[in-house]
Amino acid sequence: MSDRKQSRRQFFGAAGVTAAMVSALADPPHAAAQSVGVKPADLPDLTIKEVKVYVADVSSFRRLNSGETGEILSVVTNSGHEGNYTIGNRSPTTNWLEWAKTALLGKSVVDLLPTITATTGTMETYGFSGGRSAGFGPGRGAPGTAPGGGRPPAGATPMAFGVPGRGRGTWPNYYTAAAEICLWDILGKAVNRPIYKLLGGTKDKVMAYASSQHLPNVEDYIADVLSAKEQGYVGYKIHPGAGQRKTGPPIPAYVGHIEEIRTIRKAVGDDFVLAHDPVQRYNLYEALKVGRVLDELNYAWFEDPIPTTDIEGLVELNRVLDLPLHVGEFLFSISDFAEYIRRGALDVARLIADNVGGIGGSMRVGMLADAFNLECTPHNWGNPTDLAVHFHLELAMPNAYWFEMPHPVTFADRPYQEKFRIDKDGYVLAPTKPGLGYPIDRDALDKLLKRIDR
Repeated sequence: MSDRKQSRRQFFGAAGVTAAMVSALADPPHAAAQSVGVKPADLPDLTIKEVKVYVADVSSFRRLNSGETGEILSVVTNSGHEGNYTIGNRSPTTNWLEWAKTALLGKSVVDLLPTITATTGTMETYGFSGGRSAGFGPGRGAPGTAPGGGRPPAGATPMAFGVPGRGRGTWPNYYTAAAEICLWDILGKAVNRPIYKLLGGTKDKVMAYASSQHLPNVEDYIADVLSAKEQGYVGYKIHPGAGQRKTGPPIPAYVGHIEEIRTIRKAVGDDFVLAHDPVQRYNLYEALKVGRVLDELNYAWFEDPIPTTDIEGLVELNRVLDLPLHVGEFLFSISDFAEYIRRGALDVARLIADNVGGIGGSMRVGMLADAFNLECTPHNWGNPTDLAVHFHLELAMPNAYWFEMPHPVTFADRPYQEKFRIDKDGYVLAPTKPGLGYPIDRDALDKLLKRIDR
């Protein structure tokens, strides 16, 4: 293994998974009670009395996740604690409210949270949903049908873009994942602690890099990366666009991307951290061509270079290239991550919380990577609530080192939540408020409300 492939853990000296993290995942309410020196029975009455959805008009905002619907979930307990999350980030998740009325009302967070997404994604159990909220791969019934021949829930995610779960488990289930995040938010508020502290996290900040938009032309990236550097970011990730020059005949997109890679390195110098994320758009030949240039110019990582379904291609890329491969946004169960790690198809486990069961599932993926001395990099891309969830994971995981900041960061802003910004040294500081730590400003939200669904 080359030096470039070695985990940053060896350089940062981060500790591994702790007993507190294991305890928090096994029984979150008990761990939360212990964190404030009380018994679980002494927690407030966390029986869920109401579920509703605030529907905001977000049409005037830049939506980093194109499916963002303006729906903000609300789960309220007898004690008055409210948990929130947004849906529409990865899947439409239609009729979440009707699902939640059956699955959540009258039940206690103390009982629900340890079990709502407890499956590792390897068991044939349908849990609260009565089925999966995703498409079905081989061995799961005919396309478009649920196990037993029924229709999958509306808003199912087609597996053509990702990998059908090896374990035939219940992920992705965007209904339970969204609910689970609301429950963690409630639990943190009930004991007046941020979620990452309930998970055993000890960091108080995470270094950020600027993550570009998919810009149309080769020349567009120079001003963009220089702007990020001037703002104080220590790194920049390219999301390549069409790969065309502003003038001249059409060229193959990957050729234009190579030009971007070279000109960006020249613009920022040798010490600035750079990465490249084509979001699965290359074939193996193109990825090898691009990857060799990334190696030559000391880029820090190559993310999702080819379709995640091409595990053989990823193994070959990893064998040939020196820089680490970040893979996992399109994996949907722990068993998938285990197989990709076992085969050497990734160097860093990349995850989206919604895809792997929410906060608890994400932590399990992080712990799996940690067991193999690998990094885990949660995906930050969306509105402030979406960023907050993944930030808590980064703060809690011993093997996470970066905060991916959408660039320009103003695209992630919403007037009803606090803004994410870096400090003078390029870090994002940990939230101090309880739960998700970025509470909804109801006065500001009311100005955008179209309705409240109950």
